[in-house]
Amino acid sequence: MSSIAAQLPPGPPPEPVFRLSVQQYHTMIDAGILTGDDPVELLEGILVLKMPKKPNHPLAVRLLTTAIDSVLPPRWHFRAQEPITLEDGEPEPDGAVVIGQPRDYADRHPASADVRIVVEVADATLERDRGIKLRSYARAGIPVYWIINLPDHCVEVMTLPDSSADEPCYNSREVFAKGQTIELVVDHTRIAAICVTDLLP
Repeated sequence: MSSIAAQLPPGPPPEPVFRLSVQQYHTMIDAGILTGDDPVELLEGILVLKMPKKPNHPLAVRLLTTAIDSVLPPRWHFRAQEPITLEDGEPEPDGAVVIGQPRDYADRHPASADVRIVVEVADATLERDRGIKLRSYARAGIPVYWIINLPDHCVEVMTLPDSSADEPCYNSREVFAKGQTIELVVDHTRIAAICVTDLLP
């Protein structure tokens, strides 16, 4: 782990905060200042420590991957825990439905315009996923945001992003419980109905 990551304090960043551009973040990675061993991601220009994962978190990511990978047509593909590049950050969502084929992104990460659905699996990260992550995805105009809410055994589905609000948000929020189904809609096309029970450990 790099010395920078080791010195990051837990919890919300102190004020004032020196914000990094995405280009500066990439330069740090290219120079080896940040490596794949550093548990950080860039959110709203801030290097944020990733939360430790409980055993049910990777299981939920696997269930999510299986459920969506099996129904996506060739025009889109699913990425699990891989970076997406936004104007002010480079989060690594637990899942994303992206236009095109994986080889289309050999030289870059998907940008916000490439992402149709983004998914976070939330346990200890629920406050962050409803806060800085939600703002980041809404500001980027990503059409659909799911939070697989493990503590409450449900899936929160946000649509209608509003980047012009004082605090970027999604204007529609629905909560789906075990036994209910979520319409998987990509580019206004219904792909499948995903059972919430299939997404929860």
